[in-house]
Amino acid sequence: MHQLTFEIGGAPRAAHIDTLIVAGWTGRDLSAVEQHIAELAAIGVQRPHTIPSFYRVGANLLTQASTIDVVGSNSSGEVEFVLVSLANGLHVGVGSDHTDRSVEAYNVTVSKQMCPKPLSHELWTFTDVAAHWDDLILRSWVTRRGARELYQEGSVNKMLAATDLIERYLGRCGVLPVGTVMYGGTLTAIGTICGGECFEIELHDPVRGRRLQHTYLARSLEFAD
Repeated sequence: MHQLTFEIGGAPRAAHIDTLIVAGWTGRDLSAVEQHIAELAAIGVQRPHTIPSFYRVGANLLTQASTIDVVGSNSSGEVEFVLVSLANGLHVGVGSDHTDRSVEAYNVTVSKQMCPKPLSHELWTFTDVAAHWDDLILRSWVTRRGARELYQEGSVNKMLAATDLIERYLGRCGVLPVGTVMYGGTLTAIGTICGGECFEIELHDPVRGRRLQHTYLARSLEFAD
């Protein structure tokens, strides 16, 4: 069981997380899903067996640190809304499904397990955003060799809605079990998929005028001889 501390409504709350699910291929528009599949195929990633797919990875990969360690230089992040089920209900955060792209080319499940999964300190209660869920906007920026660029941007309405995603994961109507964190899928990149030394992620709520944000450095570990 992995312990994290979140800020919810301005107050800290300790949480025990025992299940981490990374959802993939979650687009509502199947043509957009095919675009993302083609985007990844260009770097050698095979088509998924099912759409959407749900990858179970170690809950210990969740991190709120400002620096993560990765092997080599072939990893990159991708911004996602994150569902966090706690004893007092469902919450929403923003995270990055940081993935080793070279490993992803031969096994997606293994690639998901290779890198830490950054997650925001702050969460919103799901009930506060449920009525205007489709208005939420995801953005990410990558800094490479000192140059900061917008990497992803788009509405969460490009992905399956949170309640639909949970239903597909469970195979029935229901609630996400307490202690479960689910990454909700991502947007296509602006340009090509690539890594960098710094990654910034944001979930913007234009209705309430607020943002969930997290920034982290990806420190590349050298291969041993």
